[in-house]
Amino acid sequence: MKRIASMTAGLLLSTGLTAGSVHADLLESIKADGVFTVGTEARYAPHEFIEDGEIVGYSADLMEYIMPELNGVELIRMDLPWQGILPGLERNRFDYVVTSVTATPERIQRYHLSAPIADATMAILKRAGEEEISSPEDIGGKVAAAQAGSAQLQALELLAAGLEEAGTPLADIRTYTGVDEAYADLGTGRVDVVINSLPNLLEAERTRPDVFEVVGTFGEPVYFSWAGRRDDESASLNAFMDEQIQRLNEDGTLNELQEKWFGAPMNVPLELPAAE
Repeated sequence: MKRIASMTAGLLLSTGLTAGSVHADLLESIKADGVFTVGTEARYAPHEFIEDGEIVGYSADLMEYIMPELNGVELIRMDLPWQGILPGLERNRFDYVVTSVTATPERIQRYHLSAPIADATMAILKRAGEEEISSPEDIGGKVAAAQAGSAQLQALELLAAGLEEAGTPLADIRTYTGVDEAYADLGTGRVDVVINSLPNLLEAERTRPDVFEVVGTFGEPVYFSWAGRRDDESASLNAFMDEQIQRLNEDGTLNELQEKWFGAPMNVPLELPAAE
């Protein structure tokens, strides 16, 4: 029977275990060892979050469909802050990233980003009833927040540059280790808006409609993926994960889970658009 476990980074590293030992073929090594170790950020609802001491959410459900294809391999999830996820992958601390990675051109070049799992188009969250903000252009003069080291912060910085050119610069940009901290400061008035991907902001609005309201999207459509290392050892694992995600996309499972966790299907493409 398939087993799924979670483990904090500190516990895993204190044992001296390193998931990314050099192998000729990472997928075959995972099967031989019986352990698949992934990095995740369990503070990004509804994608991944903690409930009753367990990691749950959209990605967790996807893995429930994928792990049986590995015939009894145990899944170990290292719960890390976002800022440690991609560096940890590069340093071979785990085999693969199973958390929502926004597919930017820079990341597509540096990592193997999987087939898309969800929409990641950027959007703006404000306090409910804030009538001064009804479009991205209205955040000029406001204090905006985003997660440190994220594609959402990059999108905010681009938006801020455009506002400055238009003569309506932001008052400030504040960064946070986790988006929940940014939401808390938005609720108390310490910041005026939070930039994140639309599905996550819709979840914040759904759970606290008296506090939060989504303004709308901006920028080009983007997608969430998972990530592997771009090397020969990881090629077979990357291909396996792509095939599994595409299978779940084609048979409708992705849409079913999107309905469950986001309230609507997203109909994401089978492959990431080519990076320009």
